[in-house]
Amino acid sequence: MLKSMIVLFTDYGWQGPYVGQMKAACLQVAPTVPIIDLLHDAPVFDAHSSAYLLAAYASSFPEGTIFLGVVDPGVGSDSRQPVMLHVDGRWFVGPDNGLFDIVFQQGNASEWWNITWQPQSLSRTFHGRDLFAPVAAKLAMGEVPPGITMPFSENQKHPVFSAALDYYRVIYIDPFGNAITGLRASAFTGKRKLQIGKHRLNQAQTFSDVAVGDAFWYENANGLVEIAINQGSAAKVLEISVGDTIGE
Repeated sequence: MLKSMIVLFTDYGWQGPYVGQMKAACLQVAPTVPIIDLLHDAPVFDAHSSAYLLAAYASSFPEGTIFLGVVDPGVGSDSRQPVMLHVDGRWFVGPDNGLFDIVFQQGNASEWWNITWQPQSLSRTFHGRDLFAPVAAKLAMGEVPPGITMPFSENQKHPVFSAALDYYRVIYIDPFGNAITGLRASAFTGKRKLQIGKHRLNQAQTFSDVAVGDAFWYENANGLVEIAINQGSAAKVLEISVGDTIGE
């Protein structure tokens, strides 16, 4: 029976050596634990936007999953701390720079630690491989590495966890040219229209509800508002880029 898996979420890109090196570091500690490549083209250097994607995807994974999240432009600096979070039965390992904001806020049962465990060799610029990967692997093997527990009451949270639960911007363009936003579709009731640039879009349930070539917005499979064109690229036709603002 599968008890745990390590799920990778990074802005490293799908090419180059970085993902492979991080996987190798995980497997040295947890050689029997499956590793899932969830996303390696998260918004580059943008932990805030990435936080909305991670939260949307994480909810579909079972308890016991360990998320190794690395979007870390401040690596090696004092601007963020290495952290472990335990939220609703799932673990999250990575930098305390906002990447876990939404996961934490949406969670019902959360614990948080500053990681104090240190490997024998720690580079200043690759904590994903040298620090976060071994910690995630240790968690997958049932070991909680040393850390400073941060207590939280119902009305007290660490200052970094302050992002709004809805983010009125495009946070990701998928390979089809669909534009994923930081908006929870559940927050929009009725047939509401959304504005992006000079385009005002109607809501539809799915692609076949509109004519080929028509643009619309819908609730995607992970509960976020997504902008699309039936059999076309919304990013190209509507000239959408990551960071573009959404209006009502």
